[in-house]
Amino acid sequence: PASAAYLAAAVATTLVGKAQGVYLPGVAPSQYAEGEAVELKVNKLTSVKTQLPFAYYYLPYCKPNGGVEDSAENLGELLEGDMIENSPYEVKMLRNVSCKTLCTQPLTADDKKLFQSMIDDEYLVNWLVDNLPAATRYMKKGAKTGGATYMKGFPVGLHKQGQYQVHNHVSLDLKFHESKEYNGYRIVGFEVEPYSMLHGPDNSCPDIANYPSFDILAGHETITYTYDVRWTESPIEWASRWDSYLKLSGGQVHWFSILNSLMIALFLSGMVAMILLRTLHRDIAQYNDLAAEEAAEETGWKLVHGDVFRKPRHSKFLAVSIGTGVQIMLMAFVTLLFTLFGLLSPASRGALLQCCLMLYTFMGIAAGYTTSRLYKMFGGLDWKQTTLICAFLYPGLFFGIFFVLNLFIWGQRSSGAVPFPTLFAVLCLWFGISVPLVFLGAYFGFRKPTIELPVRTNQIPRQIPAQPWFMSPALTCMVGGLLPFGTVFTELFFIMSSIWHHQFYYLFGFLGLVLVILLITCAEISISLTYFQLTSEDYRWWWRAYLSSASSAVYVFLYSIMYFSTRLQIEKFVSTMLYFGYMFLISVIFFLITGAIGSLASFLFVRAIYGSIKID
Repeated sequence: PASAAYLAAAVATTLVGKAQGVYLPGVAPSQYAEGEAVELKVNKLTSVKTQLPFAYYYLPYCKPNGGVEDSAENLGELLEGDMIENSPYEVKMLRNVSCKTLCTQPLTADDKKLFQSMIDDEYLVNWLVDNLPAATRYMKKGAKTGGATYMKGFPVGLHKQGQYQVHNHVSLDLKFHESKEYNGYRIVGFEVEPYSMLHGPDNSCPDIANYPSFDILAGHETITYTYDVRWTESPIEWASRWDSYLKLSGGQVHWFSILNSLMIALFLSGMVAMILLRTLHRDIAQYNDLAAEEAAEETGWKLVHGDVFRKPRHSKFLAVSIGTGVQIMLMAFVTLLFTLFGLLSPASRGALLQCCLMLYTFMGIAAGYTTSRLYKMFGGLDWKQTTLICAFLYPGLFFGIFFVLNLFIWGQRSSGAVPFPTLFAVLCLWFGISVPLVFLGAYFGFRKPTIELPVRTNQIPRQIPAQPWFMSPALTCMVGGLLPFGTVFTELFFIMSSIWHHQFYYLFGFLGLVLVILLITCAEISISLTYFQLTSEDYRWWWRAYLSSASSAVYVFLYSIMYFSTRLQIEKFVSTMLYFGYMFLISVIFFLITGAIGSLASFLFVRAIYGSIKID
């Protein structure tokens, strides 16, 4: 079944198809008349083993007579390394073709080495027809109903029995749908069957049932490319044509794992909330009922009321970290909202990344506002420096790591390297939009009155008693990070598979639910540990509340190391650095989101409990 995002897209498409209204982005169908040209476009060559994409014409493939032309690309496509170009393949609606010669290319020694290297690294060719990516169908072994699974793209070639067999013949299986509701035909499927064959005289194709393969090492001086086109009618409607691509393996395991994680998180969160509510209710009633002299003999969190809102160490960086976390969290929520309404279709390549980048830029106003409000509450006066740190610290870290990784990708001559004009455009977004918005948010934040606190802070800090070993900061933070990580690790596996195995990720409904549960879990684990810390008469809770939930990012990075060693076959240095560089950035983003939620929730909790007791 399709996700909520594509269900919404399908419903919208059906409705606007009947009303002839305005289509949602990425879901507007195209109709073709019989005999009308259908353009086949080529995209980058990709490999799971190297994670370094290359342009299609990096290999000696046939080029169009009029020259290679790039398609219009958005910022997201450029950042993802997509290179969509035209091709010499001639495809016409409902016109079947058999063994049509594309061209014959000379093969040099360098070309042979290049093909051999690409086959060893298991590179895939990616094509597009009517915005549908080419898919290779594989039959599942032991399937009762002859089920099939689909892989995006098709291999450059195969290494079999000591031979390097280049796929120089392709059979294009195009599926179309016809309806009385519109004129013409719609393309609803695009499958490719690649073959490696040694052509006969006059470039004729041998019998498919028994044909000799084209071995790149057999001393051939030229290579001939041919193709078939086969049109078949399909009952699949246009709105459902992505379903084949979205059938992830292990679907039932995914559902059960997600539900299991959510149930565990909900159970533990409910248990923690129940304990806290019962304990707090008893404490507050006890503190308010006791006489002053009896209360003085009591121990617990009431005794640190004069220090609980004391300015934390490195308050400037704490405020900046919380503000940036709020910025990223708002970006994630709005992006998920767009996906759930079907506004970010997989047909719109790069749209998701571009949406995230633009939202992150415009959410700078939230980062500046949150940072300034907290910093003013801490009693800070250097608001200009704080705002500058907010505008440049974490964005600078993200851009710096991305730029260094991009230099290494560029050194490999990979198409995944972002062009310098695109990097300049990103810098313009940062300096031209994001930085001014951060300052604007900080201006509004500093103009607002200081956040009211229920108790006054004493001039002389209270002495903190010796703490038991199990309340040490390192232990509580690392234990606190386990629960938030436990709620997301299953979903994290599917997200990482979509990134590093080039699969489609579409369960945005589940992802939104997991994000909500993650935020609730982070808030409750931080509140719990803050409460136990204050009960031990330790009022230094600000950083502890932040790190107790943010430490889950450490487990995310450790999980990425395990995923790298068990699920990936990356061997090259640049590819390894690329993987760990991007996983480090993902871990930092996770660190900022969870830390911001934990610290803000703890602050609201502390302010509420101290506002509910009588202070003499």
